[in-house]
Amino acid sequence: MRKFLLLMPLLVFVGGLLSGVSAQESGYVAVPEGRLYYEISGAGEPLIFVHGHSLDRRMWREQVSYFERSFRVVVYDARGYGRSSKQREDLLFTHCDDLVALMDALGIEKAHVVGLSMGGFIAGDLLAMHPERLLSCTMAEGHIRSTPSINEPMTAQERATKQASIDAVKAKGMPTYKKEWFESLMKGGSKAERMRKPLWRIIRKWDGWQAVNHEVHCYYAREAMKVLKEVQPEVPTLFLSGRRPMGKQRTAPAMMQYLRNSRHEYIEDSGHMCNMEQPDAFNRVVFDFLHNRQ
Repeated sequence: MRKFLLLMPLLVFVGGLLSGVSAQESGYVAVPEGRLYYEISGAGEPLIFVHGHSLDRRMWREQVSYFERSFRVVVYDARGYGRSSKQREDLLFTHCDDLVALMDALGIEKAHVVGLSMGGFIAGDLLAMHPERLLSCTMAEGHIRSTPSINEPMTAQERATKQASIDAVKAKGMPTYKKEWFESLMKGGSKAERMRKPLWRIIRKWDGWQAVNHEVHCYYAREAMKVLKEVQPEVPTLFLSGRRPMGKQRTAPAMMQYLRNSRHEYIEDSGHMCNMEQPDAFNRVVFDFLHNRQ
């Protein structure tokens, strides 16, 4: 097992963190050609929250304050987001491998992992490629991607399609693009407005790099799905979907047929950002799953 240097731990650092919650420990861990920023609070079994695209660890503020009473809660910024190292077009990596490096550096052999959207993609990769590192896996509004894996070169057509998207973003300008993206995440249920200010604070700080650069294939994606079908891990797995009163409802993910111990539940009256829009319901469902898993 590869070991990575733990950099600059800041022990018993309370208050003043951008996440808005107290942390007993924060700092950086080294990953290949970069570093990840993390925060830890609470005690018990390790519980790692993995944020979504355009966001960072701060999206989990209301989960940290709830779960730190029962778990050793870890939040971190994925590569390319928050305080962690920037991405580069020439650097091949996966967010899954970065998460494994974080766990190794923090001395975490196994953990509960909860991811939303992009965080669900990362959790799905981990479930397929490293099920032995998981106590349980929760994927909210995201699971294993059907896109090319890190081991598949970018095609000319893929590069051309991405370039057209980059040109469109640059034409409208990053402030406009970010505002439109933000408003798309605000499409939820009756309590969506409660998250407007905290969600915008995070997206406003996002540099938008992924929208205006040729991001490498940083997931195992369809390679992970192939492995999942072969391995069919027994890791307790929960899929969560927001369900708006009048919106189109998500069906149970097809990958459930390859998971021997999985289930799918809804967070009612909620859109994509269900952990921020309906934190009480989200926390209750995840807590019950973690304590009643088989």
